[in-house]
Amino acid sequence: MFSVFKDLIRYNIEFAIGVVLVGVITIFALLSFFSPYPPNEIYVVFPDQPPSAQFWFGTNSRGQDLFWNLSYAFRSTLTFGLIVAILSRIISITVGLLAGYMGGWVDRVLMFFADIFVAIPIFPILILFYFVLRGDLNTYTLALVMAALGWPFDARLIRSVALGLRHREFTRHAVFAGMAPSRIMFQEHLPYVMPIVFSTAMANMIWSIGFEVTLGVLGFTNINNPTIGTTLYWANNHSAMVVGAWWWIIIPVILIVLTFLGLFLLAVSMNEYIDPRSRLRRMGGQ
Repeated sequence: MFSVFKDLIRYNIEFAIGVVLVGVITIFALLSFFSPYPPNEIYVVFPDQPPSAQFWFGTNSRGQDLFWNLSYAFRSTLTFGLIVAILSRIISITVGLLAGYMGGWVDRVLMFFADIFVAIPIFPILILFYFVLRGDLNTYTLALVMAALGWPFDARLIRSVALGLRHREFTRHAVFAGMAPSRIMFQEHLPYVMPIVFSTAMANMIWSIGFEVTLGVLGFTNINNPTIGTTLYWANNHSAMVVGAWWWIIIPVILIVLTFLGLFLLAVSMNEYIDPRSRLRRMGGQ
């Protein structure tokens, strides 16, 4: 997998740009550990101060330094997206490899359940969870719900690759050698699907963060927990654009767009790498 990343950074400018964008946003999020202010405290600085040398991103109407507030918000949002991506990858890898390798009734049953999850309307389900759990719907609970709903499409992609691997010569050798099916799936087949896993993980993060931002803006999460969505919720609640505090909305939007762009470039670059023709074209082949 490291050789894949090396080739992508060397031959694919989009991947390199994606790494830089995601890296900068990640560093910005990690700075929250050094914040001089508690993330939930309000009126610790003068409110509605425009960006300046003292307050790089300005301050909001709640008396918070927007730089440090956004740093913590991005940490929460990225952590949320990462949890959803990891948990849903575990489910999709297990289901995809198992369905592809075993085939038969196992494949039919697993894909039947995958189709059920595909048909579930996700946004109404999330709204329902909010009204049921209310104050208990924190970032981690929402991440578990999103992970449980975000695996079926990716499991089908992994299954399609595993179906082809099942008939490869090295798989037959492993079977004849008495290797257990679990070892064949996770030791022999898993390395072949890792580029797909990485690509779908980036796409899954975009999907989950997009939902988190939407729910936060609408107030369907814990609004006292700083995330990108709740930051925009409070900005809208205080009519930031009306009172002239444009930085309270513009800066978070720019940063989240850069985050989505970085993740998108990483996903698209890996998809190109998976396609042999695109990879050869990038490397100067015919």
